[in-house]
Amino acid sequence: MINKTKIAAAQLSPVFLNKEKTIEKACDAILEASNNGAKVIVFPEAFISGYPDWIWLVPNSKGAELNELYVKLVENAVSVPDNSTNKLCEAAKKGKISVVIGMHERNTETSGTSLFNSLLFINNDGEIAGKHRKLIPTGGERLIWSQGDGSTFKSYDTASGKIAGLICWENYMPLARNAVYETGAQILAAPTWDKSSNWLQSMQHVAREGGLFVVSTCMALHIDDIPDDYTFKHLYPEGREWINTGNSCIIDPKGQIIAGPLEAQEGIIYADIDLNTIIEAKRMFDAVGHYSRPDVFNFSVKSNQK
Repeated sequence: MINKTKIAAAQLSPVFLNKEKTIEKACDAILEASNNGAKVIVFPEAFISGYPDWIWLVPNSKGAELNELYVKLVENAVSVPDNSTNKLCEAAKKGKISVVIGMHERNTETSGTSLFNSLLFINNDGEIAGKHRKLIPTGGERLIWSQGDGSTFKSYDTASGKIAGLICWENYMPLARNAVYETGAQILAAPTWDKSSNWLQSMQHVAREGGLFVVSTCMALHIDDIPDDYTFKHLYPEGREWINTGNSCIIDPKGQIIAGPLEAQEGIIYADIDLNTIIEAKRMFDAVGHYSRPDVFNFSVKSNQK
């Protein structure tokens, strides 16, 4: 591992509810980032194959429509491993780049018809290092995604340092953050659907609190990215162009934004980082080191697999 390196955030839209074409787009982005010198690339939450924004639009009384959408979502979800992950691994190996990508993941342990909101970690040798399942979906997301467990609070070695991930509002959970800090993570992948200024300020706080680099990655999703045959599309206010403007950014351990935010456009943003900045940030405040007071506080994670 070297101290100075380049990392990337992919603010892209998926090919909505089309797994094969979204995987192709992801592989192209992986190789593009590699060609531009990045050693790590982070994709948005639920990138494969699209955030189910209809949960905030379609009432639960519209059961037939919701059933149809859910079937489509499951059909385009990922089993780990499968042919989709093999293609991602091949791209990572070819580009010698580590990949963190959000996806709908099937519960292949049992029925194969329930879904998790997951992050997949692929190392630069093209191997699946691990995955993280979102602990608790937010609001209407609970009608789509199952709950993860404590077994996936891990960090993984990359050429740019140790990387871990928390998905969207998991990052608002103080104990979840502490669990990640205790893994020794140096980079936090924070894929999200939240584009708000409050979110960006929160991520600056997390970077400063944890003394790590934060890669906040969100989709830039235009209204035209959703095919017209999905009727929920017509529930958006007339004239709305962007369903999500993105605002992806990269933040250093002192809480400063060093790349982005990128607004209302697709693109890959990059930041040159120096891991020594982490040591500098933790000289005065180390949340799980000299500032942790284990003689006063007792912290543990129930990590048993369901």
